Amino acid sequence: MKVLLAEDEKDMSSALTAILQHSGYEVDSVYDGRAAMEYALKNVYDCLIFDIMMPKMDGIEALKIIRQKGNFTPVIMLTAKSEIDDRITGLDAGADDYLMKPFSVGELLARIRSLTRRNTQFSPLTLSAGSVQLNIEEQNLSCQNSISLNHKETKLMKLFMTNMDKSLSTNHIFSTIWSDETDADENIVWIYISYLREKLESINADIQIIGQKGQDFLLTNK
Repeated sequence: MKVLLAEDEKDMSSALTAILQHSGYEVDSVYDGRAAMEYALKNVYDCLIFDIMMPKMDGIEALKIIRQKGNFTPVIMLTAKSEIDDRITGLDAGADDYLMKPFSVGELLARIRSLTRRNTQFSPLTLSAGSVQLNIEEQNLSCQNSISLNHKETKLMKLFMTNMDKSLSTNHIFSTIWSDETDADENIVWIYISYLREKLESINADIQIIGQKGQDFLLTNK
């Protein structure tokens, strides 16, 4: 799993990064709110950890912008303040949890596990991108007309639609969609991308999947 850590105290950031990496997480570390916002909107993460008080843009403002852009990655807010208003403001802005400094590393790791597990288990019934709708339960993709998808196509389309305008590597797609298949290899990603491209064309979709075999792919508006 991949985590974005936004913490302006360099020593704390280094310590947390080392602990998270030791616990098996891939970590991107940034030191101000503006960078946190830019990284979160550009890349795919399983969890965001934002300090509230940061230079250039505070964590709450960065979170508000991220949520307004339709990014609902789980967020843990870190704060050194004890006022209840800061916690309420962070939760109202879209935070999923918060931790008061100083905190135990064990508690942070437990909360990350809890949030990422909950986010994986949650699945909306429908997703929209451009004028296209994906009905996950019925495995149906529609725009000017509709077409049925198989199980893997539905999972792949869901991955793209929940990460609109974000580059997804072939390896990331493969490990996310085909992690349970020991006899598959990364070539299957290109095959299913081709299937989805044909089906998007067949419903006259106003979105498209761009990218080349073995490289990064991105779902974007035409």
